[in-house]
Amino acid sequence: MTPQPCDRQRRLCLLGLAGTALANASLAGAQGTPGPMTRRVPSSGEALPVVGLGSWITFNVGQDRGARDTCTQVVRAFFAEGGRLIDSSPMYGSSQATIGHALQQIGRPAALFSAEKVWIGDVDRGDAQMEASRQHWGVPRFDLMQVHNLLSWQAHLPSLLQMKADGRLRYVGITTSEGRRHTQIEEVMRTQPVDFVQISYNLLDREVEQRILPRAQERGIAVLVNRPFREGALLRQLARHRLPGWAADIDCSHWAQVALKFVVTHPAVTCAIPATSQPAHLLQNMAAARGRMPDAALRARMARDVAAL
Repeated sequence: MTPQPCDRQRRLCLLGLAGTALANASLAGAQGTPGPMTRRVPSSGEALPVVGLGSWITFNVGQDRGARDTCTQVVRAFFAEGGRLIDSSPMYGSSQATIGHALQQIGRPAALFSAEKVWIGDVDRGDAQMEASRQHWGVPRFDLMQVHNLLSWQAHLPSLLQMKADGRLRYVGITTSEGRRHTQIEEVMRTQPVDFVQISYNLLDREVEQRILPRAQERGIAVLVNRPFREGALLRQLARHRLPGWAADIDCSHWAQVALKFVVTHPAVTCAIPATSQPAHLLQNMAAARGRMPDAALRARMARDVAAL
């Protein structure tokens, strides 16, 4: 099928954005510009960039060729900007297949850190679900497998830990979202040898600062943060207001960067995973892993000022 003029124009724009990202990354490397800020996984010491890529909703595009092309440009720009960790789940519709398509198109970057989830009540079908996910991604194995929203975690975790022991996984984790199941999360963190925990955290939803994040530091557990923008609702709210003066002090030109820098500078956080299907937004997000960062005093002010808006 011959692309319509509007399709051609859109694709050229997307290619231009991705090309700009690649050119910027090459220039930065040539000039010795520091790469993105990283944090180490406590259980291994492996360094991960503090901004990753989520796929909830944004990559659930089915067989829409134009939308899949756009997602491919997002993934291309993500790696060009130094990104590594991409997160998905069987719960996310066609997102896994979209990721697999993008990885195939851009040559399956060696830097990829693949984070997946098992999400099924029937534990006997867990292996089949994880294998289907692996085939969607087209990877030899996943780096991280997480029990999604703690569904049947008592049965899944022993299987995942055995897979890790057998070399079929590198890390094991658990997840929750929207502030749910914190008591259960704490129980697992206290009693199970998990490498990662994934939770919701942002400028307005800060309950995890009280117990979950300190527990992660105490136990040496890496932390992934979902919903750093409240699925976009936080940014839509903030967009009605001008950036405060202190945003320039931490090299932020967009509210998305403010929101992400608040999250990733908590000492317990390893990586935030904002989701987007827009290459321009991806570049804004990745910029949050560079430049000056807020200290504890400014983080407190950021939270107060945003809460007062």
